[in-house]
Amino acid sequence: MTSTNPAPLRVLYVVSLFPCWSETFIVREMHALAARGAELAILSLKPHSEKIVQERAAVLLDRTRHPRGTLRSVLALFGLALRRPRATLGFFAILVRGLWRQPAVLAKSVVALARAAGQLRWIREFAPDLVHAPWATYPATVAWFLGRVLDKPFTFTGRAHDIFVEDHMLAGKLAHAALAVTITRNNVRHLARWMPTSRAITMPVVHSALELDEIAFHAGPRVAHSLLAVGRLDPIKGFDVLLPALAELRRRGVAFDCAIIGEGAQYARLIAQRDALGLADVVELAGAKPNTDVRRAMATATLMVMPCVVTPDGNADGIPNVLTEAMASGLPVLSTRVSGIPELVEDGVSGRLVAPNDPHALADAIAALLADPASRAAYAVAGRRKVEREFDVRIEAGRLYDHFVAVADADAHRADPDRAELA
Repeated sequence: MTSTNPAPLRVLYVVSLFPCWSETFIVREMHALAARGAELAILSLKPHSEKIVQERAAVLLDRTRHPRGTLRSVLALFGLALRRPRATLGFFAILVRGLWRQPAVLAKSVVALARAAGQLRWIREFAPDLVHAPWATYPATVAWFLGRVLDKPFTFTGRAHDIFVEDHMLAGKLAHAALAVTITRNNVRHLARWMPTSRAITMPVVHSALELDEIAFHAGPRVAHSLLAVGRLDPIKGFDVLLPALAELRRRGVAFDCAIIGEGAQYARLIAQRDALGLADVVELAGAKPNTDVRRAMATATLMVMPCVVTPDGNADGIPNVLTEAMASGLPVLSTRVSGIPELVEDGVSGRLVAPNDPHALADAIAALLADPASRAAYAVAGRRKVEREFDVRIEAGRLYDHFVAVADADAHRADPDRAELA
């Protein structure tokens, strides 16, 4: 698809925090869009705070802006309301109608709008063709607001907690966005409940994907009986289910060691659980690691175990990116039938799936896979092929780029008398 505008497609990404250690998939997407010819700018709604900055994220810092300070941001929002009362105060009315039952979310949304207003001069100088949010919560709220202020289309991606747990005016966003993207077919079904009946919005599936050229397939040899789990120490990952499963393996006399890479609010609880189960000598909670270290661990482990769950409040992963990366590297995977995971892992073909929240079923599957190198090898080959077909970032971001071009072209041909007011 070719744009009628010879100038490069200019996309403003609105994110909660940039750089963010756990969002390497968004960084890959940005780089792939840039490789297609898009010019990107990044608006971070929070100050830079990450201790570990991935190399590819650091490359993008020169095109990123962070909040300018509370007073300057508030004054900028107030000034914008005076200059553009219809766009600004009209959106405030939308916020109040949509979020009055969620006062904390409403207050944080206003703060986010002020931080965006504080960077409006820079945003106007960048002159985006569209504003995109890779999450459906505060970033999409700000993208919607900026779209009104700039008279440009806004788009967003819905992924996991931002659609499973949060409802930051999803119905309104779906009704007004030029494009809504999501990462799994399961998410499309989930989002259908907010779909406006009066408008058929495009909702393509664009997977969170990988730079496959950077991930070598390791057929072996691998360290014997070595289990790996990677992710935020968050209830949705099911690490508190993994530990009882490992205790069951030890009771059966199955040899193993396990590394859990990640940090998060559950760290102290998981350490206590591990120690109470008598697993301190075989289970390491290794904390956060750079992506290079994670890939090194994937190249040597025997099995990736991700026992994902749906939490009582409905939160879940879409498709954990570490599963995709493990399959690309030749590391066999074991996970659960949760959310979009069965769209990646076909049980008995490209990996194994068990029911969530079942330590005994998880222990049975781990023991069976540790004892079956032939199945592990077959799953590894099938897993790499699956990822090559459906999770290559050049292909997935290329599809997203084409959707962006279509949105920008449609906007360029839109006749709107209000645009004269904005000149």
